[in-house]
Amino acid sequence: LRSPRNPEQKIIKRVIALEGDIIKTIGYKKKYVKVPHGHIWVEGDHHGHSFDSNAFGPVSLGLLHARATHILWPPHRWQKLQPVLPPERKPLHREQE
Repeated sequence: LRSPRNPEQKIIKRVIALEGDIIKTIGYKKKYVKVPHGHIWVEGDHHGHSFDSNAFGPVSLGLLHARATHILWPPHRWQKLQPVLPPERKPLHREQE
């Protein structure tokens, strides 16, 4: 996705919550956030050392650029990425569609 602070920069993050979901944040100004319509909540894999929604809040879907499917570099890490959320980062509540 494009960085909310610098749209020229692309960042790779895991989508943790979708619009309507309630998420418990990690160090954001609010302890719980309901992701607004047209937004997602993204996080890096290294909590506390990642520039993600815990720093800048929900991200507009308009900044979503592509989907990462594989790790290619370094070669010893070549693998297909699995769409799995860490169990401790699942949304607390998901709105029914």
